[in-house]
Amino acid sequence: MAVVVVLCIALFFIAALYLLQQSLRPNKYPPGPAWLPIVGNVFYVKALLKEHGFQHSAFGYLDKIYRTNILGLKLGQDLTVVVSSIELIREVLTREEFEGRPVSFFFKLRTMGRRQGITCTDGKLWHEQRSFAVRHLRKVGYGKESMEQAIQTELSELVLTLDQEERVRLGPEFAKSVLNVLWMFVAGNRLTQSCSYINKLLYLMDKRKQVFDMSGGKLSQMPWLRFVAPDFSGYSLITEINTALEDFFKEIIEKHEQTHSCRNIRDFIDAYLHQMHDEEEGELKKSFTVDQLIVVCLDFFIAGSQTTSNTLDFAFLLVLLHPDIQKKVREEICSVVGTERRATLSDRTNMPYVEAVLMETQRLCTIVPLIGPRRVLKDTTLGSYNIPKDTVILANAFSVHMDEDHWKDPYVFRPERFLDENGAVRADEWFMPFGLGRRRCLGDALARSCIFLFFTGVLQHFEVLPDDDKALPSIQPLAGITMSPQSYCVRLARIHDKSRGA
Repeated sequence: MAVVVVLCIALFFIAALYLLQQSLRPNKYPPGPAWLPIVGNVFYVKALLKEHGFQHSAFGYLDKIYRTNILGLKLGQDLTVVVSSIELIREVLTREEFEGRPVSFFFKLRTMGRRQGITCTDGKLWHEQRSFAVRHLRKVGYGKESMEQAIQTELSELVLTLDQEERVRLGPEFAKSVLNVLWMFVAGNRLTQSCSYINKLLYLMDKRKQVFDMSGGKLSQMPWLRFVAPDFSGYSLITEINTALEDFFKEIIEKHEQTHSCRNIRDFIDAYLHQMHDEEEGELKKSFTVDQLIVVCLDFFIAGSQTTSNTLDFAFLLVLLHPDIQKKVREEICSVVGTERRATLSDRTNMPYVEAVLMETQRLCTIVPLIGPRRVLKDTTLGSYNIPKDTVILANAFSVHMDEDHWKDPYVFRPERFLDENGAVRADEWFMPFGLGRRRCLGDALARSCIFLFFTGVLQHFEVLPDDDKALPSIQPLAGITMSPQSYCVRLARIHDKSRGA
């Protein structure tokens, strides 16, 4: 009996010491709220999220309470630091010790349960895969004239589709068009708007976004919930969608395996399959597998299609709400390219007002308000604080894009802020829609080209008008991993036929 008592006392003290250790802040850790053992600040942050609507807004609220631009939290078992000043964000995005990615269960769940792909990896695997992707996307035309041709082809199809509609939701149409441009480089062919592939992929991507928005917090901080409440935590639905996406890409890859030839590399999948079969045995070849290719394809479509189409959706919402700005945009388009031809990428430098409108859209409607997450690869310092190894870092880009000291009136849609006194585009280091450093968005060239050409192409042909008998839509975004507009419809009037749709 005495031995049992001693063991119980020992276990009690061990548990007490563990809980105490879990409650302590590391030495010189950034300021922030005290946390509970095991769960940390999870429930406090969830309460703030309900109150403020968005995670970046909740973090901004805590910044004000603790009068800091580097906030120290603990979410579940993860030390988590949120930075919100331009200087600190630049450091986080450009210093090598901040280039890691988290290794948590949830982060792996985002990539089919495997630590693979480009977006969610780091170290040698990330470097090999990213370098290969950049090199071979360029070989199949990414960033070259053929990329512009692919976008122009989709624009022609888009204009034909819109011409048959009087009342339309632009967001889904842009999503199909942007996805098709990506598909050309990845899989080598374009898909018709009604193709089952494109509709299925868009459905899965949209469903995936909703599920991760709903359940990411639960599974990220409390991964054990998948065992006791797989449906409530969202784990069952996430694995179901992951399986569907994996099967989708696997079918495309298998068709390529049956037809690809090393003498005729048609697209990125062909190049990847050639790398898998052609390399000498060794460590490099082991990192090029079908499973890895599936996740790389998923990375492309998540990073490229949703953010670009959401930006376009916001841009048209803003010119709908500001008809005077829409008129000025159209006047500049007509003065530069007229009505007989479409704008090209070479026209961009001659359309500073259009560029300013698109930049202001990306600033005001920050699609990715929290850049990250990054994992600290070694003990380091940031500002005057110690940041332990494996701490998760989030960069609050929203706080930079909405900084009142810098922008003066950040909640006002004012494209002129990106123009100098001569009407030329003015660069601003506080503007960072695609991130910075070696982890800068891989698809920024495609995104900027799609946004410019689709925006000018549609407004050259149509006037965007409010839907009949409907209140004007709100600019308030939907919360999620990426921001998107609330669903809205517009009427489209042909520029030379204003009676259409009236």
